[in-house]
Amino acid sequence: MKIDWAALGSVFGVSLAVTVGLVALFTLGIMGLSRRERATAQGNSATLAVTGAYVCFAACAAAVAYGISLIMTKA
Repeated sequence: MKIDWAALGSVFGVSLAVTVGLVALFTLGIMGLSRRERATAQGNSATLAVTGAYVCFAACAAAVAYGISLIMTKA
């Protein structure tokens, strides 16, 4: 059995980049919701922060759904 180390490294690199990207996107969504809480406490409107948070969460959900669809089509 021969291991293709270049392919293994490529898979590791892509999975690491996607994981970091999803965590960053989810963190931006949490920060948007946090800004909403702060703006509400101050009596201001935070529609842009809430919209940005929902867009971030939707992108995370889309990426997870895409990953699941890749797994299901390959099985």
